[in-house]
Amino acid sequence: MITFLLNSAYILGGLFIAGILCRLAFAISEKIVRAPFLDLLISIFTWIPWAVGFYLDGWIGVLSALFAQFLGIYIFCFLDRAFRGKPADTLTAAQGRVLGPIRNHLALLATTPATVAFVAVRLTELLVYPPVAWLAKLPTYKSSEWVNLSRHKYDGLIGPDLLWCWYCDWMTGLWALGSEMLRNIESFWCPIRFRDEAKNRNATTDFPDVEKWAPADAGIEKAIEVFEEHYDGKRKNSWFGHPDRREP
Repeated sequence: MITFLLNSAYILGGLFIAGILCRLAFAISEKIVRAPFLDLLISIFTWIPWAVGFYLDGWIGVLSALFAQFLGIYIFCFLDRAFRGKPADTLTAAQGRVLGPIRNHLALLATTPATVAFVAVRLTELLVYPPVAWLAKLPTYKSSEWVNLSRHKYDGLIGPDLLWCWYCDWMTGLWALGSEMLRNIESFWCPIRFRDEAKNRNATTDFPDVEKWAPADAGIEKAIEVFEEHYDGKRKNSWFGHPDRREP
């Protein structure tokens, strides 16, 4: 138990030192809240503590890192409110009036394991998509236009409101970028509608060009026709509704 608490203290101290350094870096340049610098910032506060914990004491060390991270969240929220003052009303309070304070708080905490999935998605965007895009001549993207933080500039976000809005800010940007990349991949390699019309309707949100794909019952000749009509090899192999295919 002593080792667990000591490791948690080391990691918690590291997180707060990192937080102070990040605040100083932000005072110098706002680039820290945009990819690729933001990727390093997110790593410092997500998976790097897990790696440090594992190095210190295996899987028990990972648990100590998680404990330190959760403790750090509550300390941050307390200090942010203490120094900046608490508004008359907050998003957290409004959500609590709908769900109940305890249920709302537990629901927020229940979203934190998804961080693992979001980190994996971001790594896929950084490590997998670029070589695929080069080989298949797919469009590439400026990550900083998608993966960034800006909600700290919104007036009145204090403590937990600020922390969770940052989380959503990062998550929605990287998820949107991943969806955009997947649109190119799906449209290029499999431009065929699904036989399940419910699936076609549901997929339209993330794949708005699904209506332009080959009908599900048309046969391979139609799929090839649709493919060759859309991809001529003279420009990037972008999805059917990509901005570079819109009429000026």
